[in-house]
Amino acid sequence: MARCDTVKHRSRLERAEQLEVAAASLAAGQPLRQVAGGLGVARSTLRGWRAVVPLDGIPPEVVACLSTPAGARWLHRLVVAMHLVVTLRAGAGVRLVCELLTLSGLSGVVGASYGSQYAVNVQVQEALVGQAQALRTALAVDMPAREVAVCEDETFHPEICLVAIEPVSNFILLEQYAPDRTAATWTQALEAALTGLPVTVVQGTSDEAKALRRHIEKDRAAQHVSDLFHGQQEVSRGTGLYLARQVQEADCAVAAAQVQLDVQRAAARAFEAQSPRPLGRPPAFAARIQAAVSDLVQAQTEQGQALERQSEARASIRELGTLFHPYDLERGQEQPVAQVAAGFAEVWARLARLAEAADLPARARERIAKAQRLTVQWLAALTFFFATVQTRVEALDLAPDLEQVVLTQLIPALYLERVAGRSHAETRHRLQALSAQLLDPLRQPTHPLQALAPALRTRIEEVAQGCADLFQRSSSCVEGRNGHLSLYHHGCHRLSDRKLAALTTIHNFHILRPDGTTAAERFFGRAHRPLFEQVLAHVSFPPPPRQRRPRRARPSYLTPLVA
Repeated sequence: MARCDTVKHRSRLERAEQLEVAAASLAAGQPLRQVAGGLGVARSTLRGWRAVVPLDGIPPEVVACLSTPAGARWLHRLVVAMHLVVTLRAGAGVRLVCELLTLSGLSGVVGASYGSQYAVNVQVQEALVGQAQALRTALAVDMPAREVAVCEDETFHPEICLVAIEPVSNFILLEQYAPDRTAATWTQALEAALTGLPVTVVQGTSDEAKALRRHIEKDRAAQHVSDLFHGQQEVSRGTGLYLARQVQEADCAVAAAQVQLDVQRAAARAFEAQSPRPLGRPPAFAARIQAAVSDLVQAQTEQGQALERQSEARASIRELGTLFHPYDLERGQEQPVAQVAAGFAEVWARLARLAEAADLPARARERIAKAQRLTVQWLAALTFFFATVQTRVEALDLAPDLEQVVLTQLIPALYLERVAGRSHAETRHRLQALSAQLLDPLRQPTHPLQALAPALRTRIEEVAQGCADLFQRSSSCVEGRNGHLSLYHHGCHRLSDRKLAALTTIHNFHILRPDGTTAAERFFGRAHRPLFEQVLAHVSFPPPPRQRRPRRARPSYLTPLVA
């Protein structure tokens, strides 16, 4: 007869599997003692396992189901999913997972204390970080060499957190805490993040921080692009509040003039209604009313001028965004740098006249001048874009007519398609139609492009897509990520390095776009195994609940002492 001389701790899954074997053996007629000996457990232990203990809030059938191997695996999946969604997707804490287990009744089969669930949460985060490293290494093996742009910025938790994202795929290349934000620290961190990746950074989009500019231009020898939003924001700060105040003052002046006119008219009507009329010369109501009307007209004129200046400032801010494109959004044609420069000059001249007409203070004009200085950076970004596109297309070694087709039709069409995806409905439909208008002739069987070998056509399309993705004028992806991280920081007061890495992993390898792809899949160019399934395999089964000790009654403070 086999005897268990040592006590072996069995996981929830092992116990469920042994219970399934025991049930089959007992059904075959084997005695309980023999079955327990074959499993290496005491007979009383096996009897206790088989006993279905009634639990509050859970039907006995559910308890019996959770005691099977399939039920144990399902419970494991459910608890791990709770931690991933509640603590890493929704930004809540472990205590809400405990509350969810308690309210659902699962605290009768799973330990719902903070200590037990915190241990599970640590396992989930460590598994996420470990699997992210493994996936990154595996996906980088066959990744083709790429030239990419990056968007960079810092956020504070309150420690300095450096964030760099590849904007096309939205893949986070760098997200880590650093002691400072100098150019050397940025360069060292990005080089470490790119280790093992066949990626060359040729362009960096950020604000005008000196450290970021030095890191991009000097250390990385890449083209720096000043974020369009920061230029528009400076113009908005220099005009928005002051012009809005003028509109508000003009509205108050119109309202006051209208009240004064109403008062004069009411006084005239009251005088005319008197019977008998007072002796003497009547007041000059007509002159008073005429003066009130003149004041009202003057106030309304100034109100219209204030509203016009406000609308003009807003239109100028929007026009900066319309101009800063390599291709005209109305015709789909290339915008020469000189043409864009002339458009910028006209906008700045218009804003200068507006500042003079509105009598903006020196501080506001300094903000507009600060934004105007970014024009040089924006024009340099366009020059770099056109030069890079020309070099890449020439490397295809196409016939001159086909080269022009790629430069003037294919790449503009792909660029318009990308801009359309970031626009509101009306503009999106118009840009999509313009893109299709440029692409349709290229798809005709009689077009010279269709006579090329399929492999060459595929290569042309890949180069054209890379050129269309090259122009990145905004670092909004990093700004959005920083705002997203701030929500977690507000709830936790501080993010540990492990949790920050876990949040990065969720962003890169778990979150799906509507097309069903992750950021990693778009960046590396091929699919990967589902992250959750890999994490599930590296997290232990949830612990069973412990028997709770009865809570001692708190004695009254005035309980008399025993003599």
